[in-house]
Amino acid sequence: MAPIGSKWRLDRPVEGTDADPAVLPPAPPVAVAPPLAVPAPRPPLMCRTYLPDEYEPKYPYPLLVLFHPHGGCEGSVLDLMPRLSRRNFVGVSIRGPELLGVREDGRLACGWGRDDSHTELINEYVFKAVESVRQACHVHSERVFLVGVCEGAAAAYRAAFTLADKVAGLVVLNGAMPRPTAGVPLFRPTALRDLPVFVGHGVANARVPFTNAVRDHKLLYAAGADVEMHRYVTNNRLHPDMFKDVNRWVIDRISADSPRFVG
Repeated sequence: MAPIGSKWRLDRPVEGTDADPAVLPPAPPVAVAPPLAVPAPRPPLMCRTYLPDEYEPKYPYPLLVLFHPHGGCEGSVLDLMPRLSRRNFVGVSIRGPELLGVREDGRLACGWGRDDSHTELINEYVFKAVESVRQACHVHSERVFLVGVCEGAAAAYRAAFTLADKVAGLVVLNGAMPRPTAGVPLFRPTALRDLPVFVGHGVANARVPFTNAVRDHKLLYAAGADVEMHRYVTNNRLHPDMFKDVNRWVIDRISADSPRFVG
């Protein structure tokens, strides 16, 4: 795989429309000799974009990169964008690299894996997804936020740890930080210094206990991240106030020189 570029593209592409472009080609078939099992097929890595209401092609929008929960897909998580804001952001949703099956609604069910084996692929995927969106929409190169939802949070964390100097912040909703592989640290000691992080978690979440989110908050704070934690009276479901708080949190970090933003 080609190395990830050192920065986002800085040109300003012309106005485009909502698209569903292929980001990376499907993995080629792999022949494996017995007794090893053939790896599960990898779904084509697609991305989908969300354009805000009254889209202004000359305005450099913030971009939210969405990571779906386990068993979701890029289409299901993109449905959250209007709940965050209908006017403030361009959104792009990406698809987990593991194919789990087909959902009842006909969409693919995908996952991110339980370890760091896909980290390099996902980092390149995020980079190409951002470039793909910027070819069609006017997106600010220094206002790219990663948003991990439930199990998608682990993949968002790993991407943020690697791309910390290229993203404007990280949002984690009802998710957890991945555990480090033996002998391999999750991030460089200075990688997270001053990185804005929003952690929103349900106090009755049985899948990821609230104590885990508190532990992640402490670890991020100790690493120098500018972390803000919010608790919600909910379980593993996303509370409506999460979307309002994320909208305000992102705006607070970019509105000093951008009075256009609304609640």
